[in-house]
Amino acid sequence: MQLTWYGHSTWHVEVGETDLLIDPFFDNPKTDTDPEEVDADHVLVTHGHADHIADADRFRGAHFVGTPEVIEYLTEHYDIEDGTGMNLGGTVELGDAYVSMVRADHSNGLDTGYGASGGMPAGYVISNTKPTQVADEESTTFYHAGDTSLHTEMRDVIAPYLEPDAAALPVGDHFTMGPWQAAVATDWLSVDHVFPMHYDTFPPIEIETEDFEREVKATGSSAEVHVLDGDETFDLGDVVDV
Repeated sequence: MQLTWYGHSTWHVEVGETDLLIDPFFDNPKTDTDPEEVDADHVLVTHGHADHIADADRFRGAHFVGTPEVIEYLTEHYDIEDGTGMNLGGTVELGDAYVSMVRADHSNGLDTGYGASGGMPAGYVISNTKPTQVADEESTTFYHAGDTSLHTEMRDVIAPYLEPDAAALPVGDHFTMGPWQAAVATDWLSVDHVFPMHYDTFPPIEIETEDFEREVKATGSSAEVHVLDGDETFDLGDVVDV
């Protein structure tokens, strides 16, 4: 499983022969990539704020997944032709990937407007095997938390049952978790690898990533913190024991 961070909350996840893109927003200071250069069979949308859907229309040929409210909005306003609405707790099979929608605690005004709601915001757990209650040591699993605050479902559901090997967590504070809450999330999730995201895009979310690294260490977590450069790829398959 290959993970590429395009800044903010935008990730490309390659699972086998399947290309997933999460929260397409390329107008951020961490990336030099033109969206036209990115392959996407499926686009996962965590919520409807502009900094997560702004480039959705650049991927009209892809299949979109999100809450029914967000998919309806993208269909009407971004001319998306192929979309699947799902909701929290559900799992869909997308090519070689299994994608589970999980809780995120955040707001969800469409295009950052406050007159219409996109339903519940979400995160996604992506795996190359179908999630069950029985632990699967052959799986490789990545958790994209979306925009969220700290919540106990990370500890009580996502960690023990979906068993992510790695997590991308928002750390920019102000609109989401900051470094200390994201560090607690890292510890609760029991992941081996964690990637900070959703920071340095706008003045209110500018941070020092060293603060996050220090806070993770303070929890006693053994997770390795990977502060990626924009457009950098990390091969999760190289570091997961199967």
